[in-house]
Amino acid sequence: MNMTASEKLILALDVSEPGQAIELVENFKDYVGIFKVGIELFITSGPKIIEDINKKGKKVFLDLKFHDIPNTVSKAAIAAARIGIYMFNIHISGGVEMMRRCRDSVVETCLKENLNRPKILGVTVLTSISKEILRDELGIQYSLRTHVRHLSGLALKAGLDGVITSAREAAIIRNHCGRGFLIITPGIRPSWTPPDDQKRTMTPKEAIREGADYLVMGRSILKHADPLKALELITLEILTA
Repeated sequence: MNMTASEKLILALDVSEPGQAIELVENFKDYVGIFKVGIELFITSGPKIIEDINKKGKKVFLDLKFHDIPNTVSKAAIAAARIGIYMFNIHISGGVEMMRRCRDSVVETCLKENLNRPKILGVTVLTSISKEILRDELGIQYSLRTHVRHLSGLALKAGLDGVITSAREAAIIRNHCGRGFLIITPGIRPSWTPPDDQKRTMTPKEAIREGADYLVMGRSILKHADPLKALELITLEILTA
């Protein structure tokens, strides 16, 4: 996928105040192509935050990770498509029927109502989950890489546009699902940032080289003493990958 560095970068608006979120969009819009609205911001701001970001000429990744019975997820996905988002995500562990009905409902609605169809991404395994948690708490005996590969194959089978996954599994997914399948990687940490609650992390350069199409970043930029300088360094790292 031939994209500029700014198009590859997704900035997570991990704040609760809509005013603060829009200020971040305004400050960073020249460096970032897509802004991620997660659960906290969406609950405090509602759908209006999507409209406000779109008015700035920027795209929105709605990160609510739908996971419910097929009918409920399909209706939520239609509602999401109608508010003008660029991409959203659902949990692959909801099953193939849930994913397929979600996709079909969105395609049908967008064709009927002449809407831009958002990209639908499947969540594999959260980057906060380690191999020990997967085995000992969730009871999945396969290795983490094998499980992520299996889930990604289900997302491809269901007709999703791609997956959300740790960059550590990007290469195995690219090999399994092909070049047209989008890989969005959270847990991106430049070498100068301290670790946090995410277990499976990578630097921007490593992630791009492993096959990631988009990098999701938040704290490592927003909590930096000079966020614009951090963005410039990250952009340079993406370009040299």
